[in-house]
Amino acid sequence: MRTKKVRLAALGGAAAIALLSGLAIAPLAAAQTTGQTSGPAAEDAATVEAVVVTGSRIKRPNLVSASPMTVVGGDEVKLQGATSVESVLNRLPQFTADSNENGSNGSDGTARVNLRNMGSSRVLVLVDGQRMLPTEAADVNFIPSALVDRVDVVTGGASAVYGSDAVSGVVNFILKRDLDGLRLDAQYSLAQHTNDNAYPRSLISQANYKLPEKNVTDGGKIDVNLAIGMNAPSGKGNVTFYVGYRELKPVTQDSRDYSACGLNLAGSNNNALVCGGSSNNEYGLFTLLSGPNAGQTLNNTKDGAKTWVPYDSSFLYNYAPTNYIQRSDARYTAGAFAHYELNPAVEAYGSLMFMDDHTFSQAAPSALFQGTTFKINCDNPLMSASQAATLCGSAAGTSVSQDAFIGYRLTGPGSSPRRDDLRHTDYRINAGLRGKLAQGWSYDASFLFSTVILDESYKNNVDNAKALKALQVVNVNGTPTCKSVIDGTDPNCVPIDVFKYQGLSAAAYKYLYAPTYTHGVQREKVLSASLNGDLGQYGLKTPWAEDGAALALGVEHRREELKFEADALAQAAGTKESSGAFSVSELYGEVDLPLVQDAPFIKALSLNAGYRTSKYDYLDDRVSTYKVELQYAPTSDVRFRASYNRAVRAANISELYAPQGLGNVAAVDPCSGPTPKASAAACALTGVTAAQYGKIPDCPAETCVTQGGGNPDLKPEVADTRTAGVVLTPRFLPGFSMSLDYFDIYVDQYIGAVDAPTVINQCVQTSNPYFCSLFHRDPTSGVLFGDRGYIIATNQNTGFLQTSGLDVTGNYRLDLSSLGNFGDVDFSFVGTYLNSRKIEQLPGLGSYNCKGLFGPTCGQPNPAWRHQMRATWNLPWIAASLSANWRYFGATDLSSNDSNPFLQGDYVEINRKIKAYNYLDLAANWKVREQLTLRGGINNAFDKDPPVIAAGLLSSFGNGNTYPGVYDPMGRTLFVGLTMDF
Repeated sequence: MRTKKVRLAALGGAAAIALLSGLAIAPLAAAQTTGQTSGPAAEDAATVEAVVVTGSRIKRPNLVSASPMTVVGGDEVKLQGATSVESVLNRLPQFTADSNENGSNGSDGTARVNLRNMGSSRVLVLVDGQRMLPTEAADVNFIPSALVDRVDVVTGGASAVYGSDAVSGVVNFILKRDLDGLRLDAQYSLAQHTNDNAYPRSLISQANYKLPEKNVTDGGKIDVNLAIGMNAPSGKGNVTFYVGYRELKPVTQDSRDYSACGLNLAGSNNNALVCGGSSNNEYGLFTLLSGPNAGQTLNNTKDGAKTWVPYDSSFLYNYAPTNYIQRSDARYTAGAFAHYELNPAVEAYGSLMFMDDHTFSQAAPSALFQGTTFKINCDNPLMSASQAATLCGSAAGTSVSQDAFIGYRLTGPGSSPRRDDLRHTDYRINAGLRGKLAQGWSYDASFLFSTVILDESYKNNVDNAKALKALQVVNVNGTPTCKSVIDGTDPNCVPIDVFKYQGLSAAAYKYLYAPTYTHGVQREKVLSASLNGDLGQYGLKTPWAEDGAALALGVEHRREELKFEADALAQAAGTKESSGAFSVSELYGEVDLPLVQDAPFIKALSLNAGYRTSKYDYLDDRVSTYKVELQYAPTSDVRFRASYNRAVRAANISELYAPQGLGNVAAVDPCSGPTPKASAAACALTGVTAAQYGKIPDCPAETCVTQGGGNPDLKPEVADTRTAGVVLTPRFLPGFSMSLDYFDIYVDQYIGAVDAPTVINQCVQTSNPYFCSLFHRDPTSGVLFGDRGYIIATNQNTGFLQTSGLDVTGNYRLDLSSLGNFGDVDFSFVGTYLNSRKIEQLPGLGSYNCKGLFGPTCGQPNPAWRHQMRATWNLPWIAASLSANWRYFGATDLSSNDSNPFLQGDYVEINRKIKAYNYLDLAANWKVREQLTLRGGINNAFDKDPPVIAAGLLSSFGNGNTYPGVYDPMGRTLFVGLTMDF
């Protein structure tokens, strides 16, 4: 082994220089300073070298953070058995689940973090103090979990330090990068669940659907990472390489009783659930839009005869079974980190990081979906005589065509589920120089380049243009033939017989299915330079302090580009191409000034202030952000801290230039059905004509359509963040620390979209012309679905977001040595009390408070209290530890039952409340020998089911009749892993 170490050391210097020379691909100018230490332990640790605390650019010994901060160690990642870092962060009460591995239909395949529930675009994600990827594309799948040394979470706003994106705070991943030797880390996990939830099982049985197996074992995950590091001679540098592979096995919703069917509300006051589904059913639905029976909704009979009967709920299609509750995913990561000190004035450093993530989302088989107006010729030989008479009346047998919505699910032989093939390929390169300029002065200059590529192919979906041709059929010598074959416009056309159950041929499936392709690229380039000075070495200090002022100055130039391309078929389906770019030049400064030290009743009193000014090329005026922080410690046992941060966040490139397109949203059209809930006068304000009233089809499966996308005319939003807190480290209780921090974040003119339920309710209930103008009904049918009916929800400057609350963190090490050789027990606790989460969707309109609520408008549950508490017993006699973690997620009420007019909807009894949830996680760690450590654990040890919620009440990131990013969707999960060092 010693020989190998010598060889590695000899190679280290050459490898580091080779890597760094390869990284020097552009003129070097500035990097953001890498964070090195933080958290309660780090805050109170005296160090002899200057360090950078996440949330500040000041380098000085003993610097402590005035901003509230939570630190997650790499050991916590292993104790949770996590293969994705967003799942670790989502357990913290400061985070709300965002895009994750349990989303399927509509997922973009990413994993993002959402701090303070202010949106993923308002939290800045860093790697070692530098931007990870463009903010709006910050997919944390990019981070190999096995390489995480710790995660610093600044929860008090940091826009003046890092840029305006850090409105709600910063997530800084500190990676292991100074390895000397070889390390292999491997882990396998799976889910084991008992399907014994009596209520949904009874609903499945009543609907005559297949029950999930009683005991299931599935959802396997494998994560393997290999790293090799080499130190340079004399310790002047290091180069570390890594590669990793992660695979997630897919799990479909039919494997769990809570998700095996799509659930709808039923009964008096909506006091029950039923297995519902989509009116786009496998037998074939027809809503006649013209002809003698226009307005009727009919269905093919279930026996396969070409007969139409009135449509009712017995024809609903159960779309749930084939949908994923855990996506299929394969991720490859690779990279290298290097640094080498040429002399005290010049140290070269750099890194390469790469990720290729290939995932599939899956949904029910495609259909001729309602919302597209299909034309059927009255002499179509595939119709029966009775169907032709009903559709065409006296025109039956002629070449006249009538219009209809068709809901015909392709479930016969040759059918396949729709699959969204999503491939993310990310590259990140940075290179820089840093060193000491003079006594007390240091510099850091770097270049950062990142590229995010998304290739998407939507497969097994019906091409409506082909379906339109395949419905125009005539008899040629006794053979049904497409008119487009006769006239030569489409010689490949195959007639489709949608007039009976499973009437399509294998050739028809092959003809109708047509994949669409899109390609998107985002690039970010950052040039930056910073200067750090300890002015105390030049005598610049107050008369009452031993330490002097410290200063950080810097410049940064950032350019972002976006280009989105779609093939002709995707564009025909409503997808629009888009491109755009912007650049910003910034100047910033920060000063830390100890005012008083070691005086009576003033152990320490210090002031920190920062300022950043930014010039965006698409804005006329400059944007400025600033902060002021104050700390006061009367004794070494108590420290008070307070801060104020002003952020002016300009729109990111996706908010400006993302392509506009149509997407599904959980909503109900109150103007649909034969007896609309809304009056004719109210519906007229939404665009319903007198002729359409009472004849508009319902949104299928309570799913309407919205039009989303970018807006190049967006103005910056303005945010104010205030924090105040106390840190306790009492000397009479060694090993104990505690912090309490109040936070209040207010974002004015926030960039977002008005949600569809609010648009619908406000227009119908208050006749507000602004909300009524956001309806775009299908001109022919009046529906709010398909390709011509939708709610407009593109980005705009809206009203305000506001959230406030209290964070409580604590750590304690209990020494058991007085009882014998029993080691010690480490306790850690982090909890958040939510005081308010207010939203005003238009200036002056009025607001609503989502504290303690969930539902169509408030989205995922917002409990008043959440916490996580871990106890770890360190066993000295076998070099092992046992750990238990208690997760608590408070109760929430349904927002649509609230009396606030912006939330109020139809009263729902059965889902009026989600009770409080408690989870218990167990883990163990055993260092078998110096080179080998084993670990294992059980999450959700009692196999607790997630709450069962009607599909129509779910909002963002809801899936499978629940919120899988909030509650454990898989049941009990077990993991085993090992780490080997050579």
